[in-house]
Amino acid sequence: MSGELVGYARVSSLSQDYALQVEKLELYGCTKIFYEKQQANAKRPEFKKALDYLKEGDTLVVYKIDRLARSTRDLHNIVHSLKEKGVGVVFIKEQIDFSTPAGKLMFTMLGAIAEFERDLINERTTEGRERAKKQGKHIGRIGQSEKQVQQALKLFAEREVNELSVNDIVKLTGVPRSTIYAKSKQISKKDAD
Repeated sequence: MSGELVGYARVSSLSQDYALQVEKLELYGCTKIFYEKQQANAKRPEFKKALDYLKEGDTLVVYKIDRLARSTRDLHNIVHSLKEKGVGVVFIKEQIDFSTPAGKLMFTMLGAIAEFERDLINERTTEGRERAKKQGKHIGRIGQSEKQVQQALKLFAEREVNELSVNDIVKLTGVPRSTIYAKSKQISKKDAD
């Protein structure tokens, strides 16, 4: 006996509509559909619910690959973990079913492509670092001036009055939020001592 066809529909913003995805998932035969309005890199609570719901023998059906994964590597990781759980994956638009021989071949190719992409990125990064070192350039994040940090801390301390969010302060000063929080914590600790 085959398992349940479980759909997953996702749009990236609240203004977008997933009616087309839902229509295609229903036509495919999905009896349960999880709906998500989240960016691909954001936490996806409905996707997590779908993963918890899926059981061995079920198939996760998604309208398009980009609705499920943000990169080849991400796709490979998701499909691999579902495969280990005994769950199939189907992408309607691309006509890929990872439970078929052709789908298994595609999965293997995607894994090889993901590995190739990682190797290329690592190789380019290493070459870039070596070239920068030879040219005597600074490697890593460029630090902020003390003046920028002080300005950011002043705005952070007065944020209730100036009604600026931490993101606003980061944009105005160029000082990362981690630096703002760390320096602010140091100042608070010194004041407490």
